[in-house]
Amino acid sequence: MAKLPASSGDDVARFLKKVAETPAPATRAGERGRLIFAMDATASREPSWDRACQIQGDMFSETSLLGGLEVQLLFYRGFGQCQASKWTPNANRLLRFMESVRCLGGATQIEKVLKHAIRETGVRQVNALVFIGDAMEEDVDALCRHAGELGLLNVPAFVFQEGGDPIAERAFRQIARLTGGAYCRFDSGSAQQLRELLSAVAVYAAGGRQAMLEYGRRKGGETLRLTHQMSRGRT
Repeated sequence: MAKLPASSGDDVARFLKKVAETPAPATRAGERGRLIFAMDATASREPSWDRACQIQGDMFSETSLLGGLEVQLLFYRGFGQCQASKWTPNANRLLRFMESVRCLGGATQIEKVLKHAIRETGVRQVNALVFIGDAMEEDVDALCRHAGELGLLNVPAFVFQEGGDPIAERAFRQIARLTGGAYCRFDSGSAQQLRELLSAVAVYAAGGRQAMLEYGRRKGGETLRLTHQMSRGRT
């Protein structure tokens, strides 16, 4: 398995421990969990986009036995463009949408991502927000305000940072903390571990903490070790 940078190894353990401590998502009987998968599609993210297309398919497959998962893809790029797909339980449909997107240079639009998640959960509860990005070029106080709103709405944000930009890291950690979610850093050499972490979040969104611990037992290896670590960390 590819390894995360040494400086973020503890982040992985803390991330999964935090997921385990997050209250189980509230869904009504017969309803699928709902997850917003938000990505920075500006020019710097282009090398990672194809990898994300492959990863999202695994998120669906891991949740199929839990009643499935509805996912909405949200991305921003270029000059003020921020676009969302329709909600879908169909991995192939979402993959086709992702493959039609091309990264374009532009500033970050994380505030739009947070505001969109607030609006969507006002229509029907969103169980988790995943965000993948490498930069932050906005008013961090405004981002924190919206993150706090998501926290009150019980929408945890699981934030994955590509690379090591310190400004982005500070903002991303704040967003995760204020929503009751978790933060983790990765690099281009840790695609497999990112895949497993994202799948763990998807399993959580569909079936809660116990389902995620079962996922760890099935996957074995590093994921099993980390989910055991999470279980011991519960009080």
